Amino acid sequence: MSKELDQLRNRVDELNLQLLSLINERAKLVQEIGKAKETQGVYRYDPVRERKMLDQIKEHNDGPFENSTIEHVFKEIFKAGLELQEDDHRKALLVSRKKKPENTIVELKGERIGDGKPHLVFGPCAVESYEQVATVADAVRGKGLKLLRGGAFKPRTSPYDFQGLGLEGLKILKRIGDEFDLAVISEIVSPADIEVAVDYLDVIQIGARNMQNFELLKAAGAVNKPILLKRGISATIEEFINAAEYIMAQGNGQIILCERGIRTYERATRNTLDISAVPILKQETHLPVLVDVTHSTGRRDLLLPAAKAALAIGADGVMAEVHPDPAVALSDNAQQMDLKQFDEFMNELRSFAFARV
Repeated sequence: MSKELDQLRNRVDELNLQLLSLINERAKLVQEIGKAKETQGVYRYDPVRERKMLDQIKEHNDGPFENSTIEHVFKEIFKAGLELQEDDHRKALLVSRKKKPENTIVELKGERIGDGKPHLVFGPCAVESYEQVATVADAVRGKGLKLLRGGAFKPRTSPYDFQGLGLEGLKILKRIGDEFDLAVISEIVSPADIEVAVDYLDVIQIGARNMQNFELLKAAGAVNKPILLKRGISATIEEFINAAEYIMAQGNGQIILCERGIRTYERATRNTLDISAVPILKQETHLPVLVDVTHSTGRRDLLLPAAKAALAIGADGVMAEVHPDPAVALSDNAQQMDLKQFDEFMNELRSFAFARV
């Protein structure tokens, strides 16, 4: 009896290996089908084809399994095949770490974003006047920093809020950048303005509300200018990565990703800082990753701990807002640091970064 049982078990082992071989052979064919469909621009999932395969399999089912069991088993095999095709698609992404193992480094005024050192970006939420931006630029330069942000075009939730100075704001940033030897960063909201922005900005920012403005992404990808891409307010990491792919697919590989918080049910902060996105993005892509601690928290009292967390978890830099007098700022006054707070912030952050070294 024991010998007979051993023989049966040995036969089961043999069949397990045969099934494994057949499943892997099927998987390779599914991969080839996926590549052929992608070349033809065909959507990867075909429910009609799946139903025909299941019906054919059940027609040839002689038991002992019920058709419902057989259908469940093969649906799992089909599902695994689809996931394999999705994995192959992700591997093919130009922004993928698997496509390019080494880090992409974006150079700005001597700063090498992505080189493993922390880089800091500061500036007012919105460009309000030359004097306002110059005051902040002087403070930024005084700290030995080279990167200045400021909003010229301001997409706002309310149509009655300050929308920015537009082209005049870009001109102010250009003047400030030249006078203070700073790289200036500002958001562009329309594809039509990309070509104009190239003449005024060192970095073109695509904000959270426009992360999936695909025509804007394509326009940004068609110019030779670094792009700072912010994660959408409700975007998954996969959607964020694919938005970057839109830019790189047009030929522009100078992309900096920026985690700026996502929308959740939490109301204690303006958004919820998804700090885990930083190492995921660093593992999945070869692009540098910044964290905007101002928009993710919306609170001055949380800027420093959020910045420390960002650097500790591996971010390539931190972005935050500074205004000469936040109380009279035309936008987001509650979240901007004044110059004294900026000074304290920098001292604390530099001490923290030095201690980590």
